[in-house]
Amino acid sequence: MSKRVLTTESGAPVADNQNSATAGVGGPILLQDQHLLEKLARFNRERIPERVVHARGSGAYGYFEVTDDVTGFTKANFLGEVGKRTETFIRFSTVADSLGGADAVRDPRGFALKFYTEEGNYDLVGNNTPVFFIKDPIKFPDFIHSQKRDPFTGKQEPDNVWDFWAHAPEATHQITWLMGDRGIPASYRHMNGYGSHTYQWTNAKGEAFFVKYHFKTNQGIRSLSSEQAAETVGKDANSHQTDLLQAIERGVNPSWTLYVQIMPAAEAADYRFNPFDLTKVWPHADYPLQRVGRLVLDRNPDNVFAEVEQAAFSPNNFVPGIGPSPDKMLQGRLFAYADAHRYRLGVNHTQLPVNAPKAVPGGSADNYGRDGLMATRNGRRGDKNYEPNSYSGPAQTDAALSAPLAIHGYTGTHAAPAHVKDDDFFQAGELYRLMSDDEKARLIANIAGGLSQVSRDDVIEKNLAHFHAADAEYGKRVEEAVRALRED
Repeated sequence: MSKRVLTTESGAPVADNQNSATAGVGGPILLQDQHLLEKLARFNRERIPERVVHARGSGAYGYFEVTDDVTGFTKANFLGEVGKRTETFIRFSTVADSLGGADAVRDPRGFALKFYTEEGNYDLVGNNTPVFFIKDPIKFPDFIHSQKRDPFTGKQEPDNVWDFWAHAPEATHQITWLMGDRGIPASYRHMNGYGSHTYQWTNAKGEAFFVKYHFKTNQGIRSLSSEQAAETVGKDANSHQTDLLQAIERGVNPSWTLYVQIMPAAEAADYRFNPFDLTKVWPHADYPLQRVGRLVLDRNPDNVFAEVEQAAFSPNNFVPGIGPSPDKMLQGRLFAYADAHRYRLGVNHTQLPVNAPKAVPGGSADNYGRDGLMATRNGRRGDKNYEPNSYSGPAQTDAALSAPLAIHGYTGTHAAPAHVKDDDFFQAGELYRLMSDDEKARLIANIAGGLSQVSRDDVIEKNLAHFHAADAEYGKRVEEAVRALRED
């Protein structure tokens, strides 16, 4: 085998990669040393801006296989035949901490899945919880600021965390999830994934359905207590990355079974609570889980930066048969996710291998987007950069991806429409009442451990009122636990 030759970025062979060029032995370095200057300049630019949220992540490739017929609900090609397999890429992540943060912390987990379908890439961006802290995207920057490092102290502050939650009663349901036993997964393999938002499916007849996605882990749910997590972080801050990497390298391929809840579109308006509210779940008694297929992860990325850090997911990457719902948080993310990647990676980030729609005919997107930084796909010789044209360029299909959403009323900054049973606390109470005595005790201890560190009594009282509203016993136990910790 011939020896590989080290080259500069322009392809010229490098004579010496151990010593810089100098003016004589021991003299100053020369500005003409192209190899040195190129290496240092490139090194200075190795890092791109990390994600504001979901910065710390791990990823893997795999496939999704359809096991059950859902063609009565969606015309999506990749779901159109039992046994059909579609290549996928998934990125797991924590939410609040930076790229260098630890894995085993109490935080929601991102569950972002890219399907490389023949009709384009479909991105399903969710979490390991079926709900979220807020219901309107205008509050998202405020929420994240409250959970991130304080601008003065430079660290996460319980005062900020709980002060925001005190003024966001709709967060009570997600707080109960986060502070409960599933708040710290033992690994990415041992947690569920959820689309969380409500999406729309449309079948070949044009009939519309609203859906929620549930990926149930086939490894079983395993979580860590706060004490176990602290010990894990001390041993290996990259515990989830280590586990995922090593499992797949050993051939122990993690898998999830996908189920969906399906609501005929006509039932949404009169449902007892707003079905597009991200802080609520649909009870399974109303809309049972229906199996769709299985997700299997079987290949690790060759390069974490190129494939995990540069992976870009956007919930507005739909395919025919799947579309958005009036979920306000989803609507905000339709813009925010893609815009984040344009900022971090550049306008041509969709041309990177991990993001390119490689399963479509021709192996790449075909449109009139041109130029910009790092453009690698700028059309063929003679292609026009405008539309319509008379030169056989790509043209529209006139076939809508999904059914239209009915709208009415006046523009304005409206609160979400009130349904008969809309309430910020009922489902949090239901979740609490489902827990065993041991689970309840750990939940109370986790909440009290954070809330007791808050310096202002009025913020504590506001939060306690939310837990009292969810369930009388829940509120009483949190209040007593907080009082006991503050009196120590």
